[in-house]
Amino acid sequence: MAGGHVIPVGETKIYPGRLTSYALFACMVASFGGLIFGYDIGISGGVTSMDTFLSKFFPKVLEKEKHVIDSNQYCQFNSVLLSTFTSVLYFAAFVSSFFASSITRRLGRKITMVGGGLIFLVGAIINGVAANVLMLIVGRIFLGLGVGFSSQAVPLYLAEMAPMKIRGTLNISFQMMITVGIFVAHLVNYGTSNINGDLGWRLSLGLAAVPAIIVTVGAFFLPNTPNSMIECNQTEKARTMLREIRGTDDIDLEYEDLVAASKQSQAIKDPFKTLLGRKYRPQLVMSIVIPSLQQLTGINVVMFYAPVLFKTIGFGTQASLMSAVITGFVNLASTFISVLTVDRFGRRILFLEGGVQMTIAQIIVGTLIGWKFGTTGMGYIPKTYAIFIVIFICIFVAAFAWSWGPLGWLVPSEIYPLEVRSAAQSITVSANMFWTYVIAQIFPPMLCSFKFGLFYFFAAWEVIMTVFVYWFLPETKGIPIEEMQTVWKSHWFWAKYVNDDNVDSGHVEISNVSV
Repeated sequence: MAGGHVIPVGETKIYPGRLTSYALFACMVASFGGLIFGYDIGISGGVTSMDTFLSKFFPKVLEKEKHVIDSNQYCQFNSVLLSTFTSVLYFAAFVSSFFASSITRRLGRKITMVGGGLIFLVGAIINGVAANVLMLIVGRIFLGLGVGFSSQAVPLYLAEMAPMKIRGTLNISFQMMITVGIFVAHLVNYGTSNINGDLGWRLSLGLAAVPAIIVTVGAFFLPNTPNSMIECNQTEKARTMLREIRGTDDIDLEYEDLVAASKQSQAIKDPFKTLLGRKYRPQLVMSIVIPSLQQLTGINVVMFYAPVLFKTIGFGTQASLMSAVITGFVNLASTFISVLTVDRFGRRILFLEGGVQMTIAQIIVGTLIGWKFGTTGMGYIPKTYAIFIVIFICIFVAAFAWSWGPLGWLVPSEIYPLEVRSAAQSITVSANMFWTYVIAQIFPPMLCSFKFGLFYFFAAWEVIMTVFVYWFLPETKGIPIEEMQTVWKSHWFWAKYVNDDNVDSGHVEISNVSV
């Protein structure tokens, strides 16, 4: 054990340094990767509530909406083709996340972000000039590929660039930009809905090119992270970059740990196979369960289909779009609460409080809708009553925005060892996108079948996820990203899975690395 840094088990390393303006600027620019994801979430539900869009591509849905065919409010937007338009993006993102993993590991986070922005730009152009449903679907596939690449690279970039004391705050900037994108999209939809003819929805879809250009140009000028530079054998550049982003010359301890982690990473030829090992069982479970449960909150029912949902409960087109703007603003404002509290109070308390609040709000919303529409889907909701529904939907959105929304990206990105980080992050992204795809595809038919009970369905999942966090997720606040394994070794359940070969008499040794 001589010649190594001896760290008592359960204690945390403290790396010297501070948040520099350079690191802050790099993280802010990288976080714009969330814009493209958020803009698409917000824009799709808005255009599908516009009569000009529906009449051109989905005339049968418009007929249902106008009560020509069916007067059941629960079923008026039940269309496989319309659901496919919304969901195919997330299936493409699900597939692309596996390719993005390899690119992120071999070429770095920066190249992956640039590629994601360019691919998304192509999709935005195709959708803006779409002449038929096939062009819409192809455009959405390109958008999905771009989202998959960005969602793979940005959380890792932020986690690796940020000082450990405020890693949560800076990492949440990705989710913050998602909420900004959603809010802007709702505003765009509200504005373009007043434009006659096809120009309105074409502007809504085509303006996705703006965040795509911002992401592409911004990422092009970003530096790679020290972790990524070391993985690409640029050790001296990594040392220089670490000094610059930490604002100190005393970076030897952190640098040595990064090099040691990189050597272990390079020794692994198949990170996906490695991730299946017993030693990485906690990370594997979290990489699947956290993003899956994030989508099973039902948040994307509100975010994707907010205008559609509000039209279903009796709002007109303009009123439904304005209600979506309101929920988008609540989403954005509430994310700030997470930014301000995540590194002060920790991750677990936000997860637990958010889960309880979402459960209560979902039950109340389901009950209010069921009271008026019953199981037939026919009824009338007075204006005051509808406002109460919007209020409780906003309470639900607020809870998600300061808990499972940002933390569903933050926690997975900060718990993975470098040797499996890209692989595990790709699983996180793929699980997120898979369930986003499933929810987007099945929501209209589920609403038609489950009726108001659909909100109870999501409430049940929120109970499950809250119990899961309480028992199985340890606190990760203030733990260096390359030292995160210590939290699993001290956890009541996960400790039995973690390989303790490198533990000797209650100490962990990290060997010195020649530099």
